[in-house]
Amino acid sequence: MNIQDLVAIDIHTHAEVSCRHPQDDYGKEFDEAASKYFKFDHRPTVLETVAYYRERKIGFVMFPVDAEFETGRRRVPNEEVAEAAAENPDIMVAFASIDPHKGRMGAREARRLIEDFGVKGFKFHPTMQGFYPNDRMAYRLYEVIAEAGLPAIFHSGHSGMGTGMRAGGGLKLEYSNPMHLDSVAIDFPDMPIIIAHPSWPWQDEALSVCMHKPNVYIDLSGWSPKYFPPQLIQYANTQLKHKMLFGSDFPLITPERWMKDFETAGFRPEVQPLILKENAAKLLFGKK
Repeated sequence: MNIQDLVAIDIHTHAEVSCRHPQDDYGKEFDEAASKYFKFDHRPTVLETVAYYRERKIGFVMFPVDAEFETGRRRVPNEEVAEAAAENPDIMVAFASIDPHKGRMGAREARRLIEDFGVKGFKFHPTMQGFYPNDRMAYRLYEVIAEAGLPAIFHSGHSGMGTGMRAGGGLKLEYSNPMHLDSVAIDFPDMPIIIAHPSWPWQDEALSVCMHKPNVYIDLSGWSPKYFPPQLIQYANTQLKHKMLFGSDFPLITPERWMKDFETAGFRPEVQPLILKENAAKLLFGKK
């Protein structure tokens, strides 16, 4: 990835539609609820997303979400995302997603994806996957990720998935309290942990964990910056300016909308380049 040629690096985009396999319509009510919540209706394929970001000169990290245990719905294959990144290294980085309920088999898959497909990180969604991040069940996966020195992104806070559905689709918000990541950061101090999204209603917990643990970061995806809590902007401008990362949550939110609102949300001019690109470049590649 040629960092100098990029406007920004979006560290949080979703692989929603496979180019190789038919869409699994089981559980499509979750898609319908998310579309209503985020007010969007187009789910691009992996390759459509590549073209979209290349046109805008924005690098991006993409991942599927493996919630097969909790939802019964097939994921977009990790291999497809990884191969797309290998074919488009100028613009794309692949993260994988493995349901922690897969145990030792999941740990084997993680090692194979790292060694044979070159994935650069992993995505977890505790609410969708139905687990507490500090549940020892997940530690087999974390051990493989930490051994490779790769980052792990964890959804935090409220979830658009299930919002408005009967019983919230059966998804438990409590799994995504960022305070559960505090003990994970202790047990895996060399695994970078990215707390995804403004963590409402637990924003202060996320800021505290990020400030206290050197290996913890926050990505700012999933919300328009004009709705960010004031304490998030305050800490992004000061003590945590090197630990905040641009993420959109594409296709749920577009990078254009996010970046437009970011300009007027109260972030200091000298901090904006850090958040948009430099912090992610250092985390992902060890450089500006």
